[in-house]
Amino acid sequence: IRRPPRSTPSNSSAASDVYKRQAQDYHQMWTELGLDLDAHNKLLNVLEKTYNEIYLSRQKRPEGMKYFDFVMSEVHGLRIKELIDAKKLGKKIIGSFCVFVPEELILAMNGISVGLCAGAEFGFSEAEKFLPRNTCPLIKSAFGFKLSKVCPYVEACDMVAGENTCDGKKKSYEIFKNLVDNLYVIDLPQTKSEEGKNLLKKEYQKFIEKLKEISGNSLEVNNLKKAIMIVNKKRKALHRLSEMRKYDPLPISGLDALLINQIFFYDDPERFTESVNKICDELESKIKNGYGICPEGTPRILISGCPMAIPNWKIHWIVENSNAVITGEESCVGERGFQWLTDETGDSVEKLLNNIVERYFKIDCAIFTPNPSRLEHIIDMVNKYNAQGVIHYNLQFCQPYQIEGGLIETALEKNGIPVLQLNTDYSNEDVEQIKTRVEAFIERIRE
Repeated sequence: IRRPPRSTPSNSSAASDVYKRQAQDYHQMWTELGLDLDAHNKLLNVLEKTYNEIYLSRQKRPEGMKYFDFVMSEVHGLRIKELIDAKKLGKKIIGSFCVFVPEELILAMNGISVGLCAGAEFGFSEAEKFLPRNTCPLIKSAFGFKLSKVCPYVEACDMVAGENTCDGKKKSYEIFKNLVDNLYVIDLPQTKSEEGKNLLKKEYQKFIEKLKEISGNSLEVNNLKKAIMIVNKKRKALHRLSEMRKYDPLPISGLDALLINQIFFYDDPERFTESVNKICDELESKIKNGYGICPEGTPRILISGCPMAIPNWKIHWIVENSNAVITGEESCVGERGFQWLTDETGDSVEKLLNNIVERYFKIDCAIFTPNPSRLEHIIDMVNKYNAQGVIHYNLQFCQPYQIEGGLIETALEKNGIPVLQLNTDYSNEDVEQIKTRVEAFIERIRE
């Protein structure tokens, strides 16, 4: 990927220039993918405006964030061209919505794993022709992007890998399969038991057979081991970034850290790893010099709950414009997504597959019942990142996280950890209301 010159300012003017280049450079590519160019242009305009206001207008951003700004400026351009070029070389593009889809297996069979668009209120009127209005915004967003023909990732995919997490997704895939060319759904266990682990292994074995079918490749030990190492290195880079967020004053904003976590699902894994490690080198140097993006003692908040896909930056923006900082995310787009590594030892596909199953079975999504490890993880993150309070973020109509959020709030408050529950969607209609509640919560922490 081409990078901006070091002299290029990371500001709204530079970003606008890149968006103008997109319209010229990728018009034919988007046409061939079948995008609705008018609708897609509206989406890019909204994304540009939002990104300028939330990110490029901020001060004290690390120099290394210029790479991630550039990735965002080309998220529907150069990255899509890379995927199309890879397809011409025989690679298969596998899109997914969830951290339960193993990137290791996709890479090992000459594929590329990419996250699909599901983080904005776009095309909801079209989505509601198929779904009830009181459907989770994440699900409606996936439908909206597809029906509006504005997501080049889903159009570039050779297969979309869905997963039966909540009931909403499970039933919606029955409709979504008629909207995409090749949908494959992975069933997931609902309990942390040996039976549940065995089910997950059987589902991953079926997924391997499906990957074999569409790629024409077999699963080889050396390729699988290499893929595990690549993904582990990517996770280790994010572990390292998380370590930077323990310090007071904080050397990187929660907004910037969230963006990096979101790009985790889109970027080339080895290039992403290199870029995260470079920004960590920069942050380590700043920490030694006592540098911070905010004054020492600024209230520290942990975000917990539902995933935040691009361009869902609302809660982070509100919190960090209310004289507080975010020190971590207990989320699939956050530490829940990269917390565990896959054991790299083993000399057979069977052993390495068992390692993958062990790793993914530890994910403490709210679909599991009971789910005590998630509460333990939140408390551990509060202590590790010196958080003074937790905001439990719930997407409207996401029953697993809304219900579990109440249990978590009760348990944390009993442990002396202040909690604010926020139920919201992807719109900006409730920004002022949320801001008022967040400011009151921060004052509570200060007392």
